[in-house]
Amino acid sequence: MGPTWIKIGILYLIFGLGVGHFMSYTIQLNWASAHAHTNLLGMVVTSVIGLVLCVYPHLAKNGLGKATFWLYHIGVPIFLFSTYWVQIDPAFAHIFTFIGGPMLALGIILFTVNLFMNLPANFERVNHHREI
Repeated sequence: MGPTWIKIGILYLIFGLGVGHFMSYTIQLNWASAHAHTNLLGMVVTSVIGLVLCVYPHLAKNGLGKATFWLYHIGVPIFLFSTYWVQIDPAFAHIFTFIGGPMLALGIILFTVNLFMNLPANFERVNHHREI
């Protein structure tokens, strides 16, 4: 599941870079907050979770891991949509903020709970590499 998170994070990076270039070419800097949220929440946080799951894949296989995946990956696009739409219709955009924001926050909370419950302090990853 970790590689899937990383691949999704890269898609957010590509989108965020596109928005950054759009802002630069058109000098429409009012999209800066949405651009930053896309890159930081969409790319950085998603990829960091993916890297953690690559090192500790058992965290993605339990119920908390699966709930984290779906809540986060449904909540983030809804929340990011609101960060863009707020420039067009703030009242309407906040409906999406209040839907996507709690979903992604709950996903992060479940990831944190999963990490603390299922990754003991003395956990060591089993090395499956053969000696050459």
